[in-house]
Amino acid sequence: MAIFPSDDGENDLFTSRTDPESEFSTYAPYRFHLEGREWPTVEHYFQGMKFTDQVMQEKVRQAGSPAEARKLGRKRHQSFRKDWKQVRETIMTRGVYTRCRTHPDLAKALLGTGDQKIVENSNFDYFWGCGRDRRGENRYGRVLMNVRAKLREEQG
Repeated sequence: MAIFPSDDGENDLFTSRTDPESEFSTYAPYRFHLEGREWPTVEHYFQGMKFTDQVMQEKVRQAGSPAEARKLGRKRHQSFRKDWKQVRETIMTRGVYTRCRTHPDLAKALLGTGDQKIVENSNFDYFWGCGRDRRGENRYGRVLMNVRAKLREEQG
């Protein structure tokens, strides 16, 4: 995780979804319970929820690593959700939020970013990340900032 000055002089927090060393990563090894099961990482949960078939979900959930779960989730299967594009951001938010509620240290770290803009630093992903030219949608950064806002709201 690195902090870089942005064009308007603010400090943006750059993170990587696939860096297991980053506490904000979907690969970070923080287990949580959701959908009636324990998930090893947010990546396992996110990839598993691409499928309507419980057998495929379980195969992804039991993958030996987040990278393996991602690989399984990228394989089109007859049980791949038809509404995936509509629900993927909600699924990601649910996983990140539940992980933060399960691990108070993660919630504290996310709240500790204050009002910084959080950017998923991916050169190749223009949906979840900022893309090479920094003009991507940064949806993962937005998920983190939305979860942060919800946690702050809950603090009262």
